[in-house]
Amino acid sequence: MDPVTQDRTTDPLTEYVHRAVQRVRAFDRRHPLVWDVHLTAFWVTAALIDYLGDGWRNIAHNLGTPGWLVLTMSLGLSVPLLWRRSHPGAAFLATAPFALANAWTGAILQAALLQLLVIFHIALRLPLRTLWWAAAATTAPAVVVAVRYTESEWDQLIVPQVMALTVAAAIGIAVRTRRDYTEALVDRARRLEIERDQQARLATAAERSRIAREMHDIIGHNLSVITGLADGGRYAAAKNPDRAAQALQAIGATSRQALDELRRLLDILDEEQPGEEQDRTPQPTLKDLPSLVEQVRRAGLPVTFTTEGTTDALPPGRQLTVYRVVQEALTNTLKHAGPNATARISLSYDPQGAVTATVTDTGSGGGLPSTAPEGRGLPGMQERTAMYGGTLEAGPRQRPDRGWRVHLHLPEEPAP
Repeated sequence: MDPVTQDRTTDPLTEYVHRAVQRVRAFDRRHPLVWDVHLTAFWVTAALIDYLGDGWRNIAHNLGTPGWLVLTMSLGLSVPLLWRRSHPGAAFLATAPFALANAWTGAILQAALLQLLVIFHIALRLPLRTLWWAAAATTAPAVVVAVRYTESEWDQLIVPQVMALTVAAAIGIAVRTRRDYTEALVDRARRLEIERDQQARLATAAERSRIAREMHDIIGHNLSVITGLADGGRYAAAKNPDRAAQALQAIGATSRQALDELRRLLDILDEEQPGEEQDRTPQPTLKDLPSLVEQVRRAGLPVTFTTEGTTDALPPGRQLTVYRVVQEALTNTLKHAGPNATARISLSYDPQGAVTATVTDTGSGGGLPSTAPEGRGLPGMQERTAMYGGTLEAGPRQRPDRGWRVHLHLPEEPAP
């Protein structure tokens, strides 16, 4: 069972309280003035009760303070609480003169303690250096009382004020630290979620591109071969039935090969079901090039194939890249080179792993359609080449030669 689900099952009261707190916080974020007005009204009412009930006289040093002044100080110390969250610095500055007047007159109103609530919000919302001047301004009235009314003990006035100030500031700093930590965690979780989604989209796009390349290589090449064989068989049917039968036989073999490659590609994409064995036939390698060349020859394109070196040092991925590039070049020659064209394949392998492949033809069209923006031939070859840091050149041959040239070079594989 998921730990969160287990906690919800075993402690429903905690979950209920948590949901209630979240709802209250959400309401406060949408309507902050409602809470501010209610809290300010509560403390203003308490200050007025202290004034109207003469409760302030129980601790006052000067009972002769005018009533209008006591009322003014009571309101001046409580009303600015309305802005304690939105403008804590301004709220503190608004209460500071009344706190000094309260100390100077000796009224010692309890409403002066409301400054500690403003100190809490200063520690919570403003730069911490602001606490220094706020703490000095809060301690100043206690110093004034100790100096003006000498019968009072210094330690009984200043020490409690400093302790209360320290507690309020410490609570504000603690809440601020936890809030910042929680926001950092939420932001990190959000960024990780965005990064995960981006990685998923990139992986999906890369997989789609890979599938598109493979489907293009498989279907494009084999259909080109089948088309060539079908055209040749149609022309030979009237004069040479045996050649037509051979063309039909080659069409069948090529079609079966294309279906096998498509099934292999789709099986790799499908998730493996329990108890079922998927076809894991390996992708083509350079050892399959002779059969590819023979297939193209049967389609009616004369091909000369020369190699230099061995493929032992090439990993399967590089071999597949070279194979697909050669396959694409021959497919374009079959499609666009025109009649009486010939092709030549030259491969060179380096013992350290570098490989060079050149495919040329003598046709009139070459591979020009594959360079169109909507085509996948040349872009697919370039993408495969870029995976291994290689270079690919495709374009018309230099005059006086006719035809098209595709030149591939894969450098040595970097040392691990």
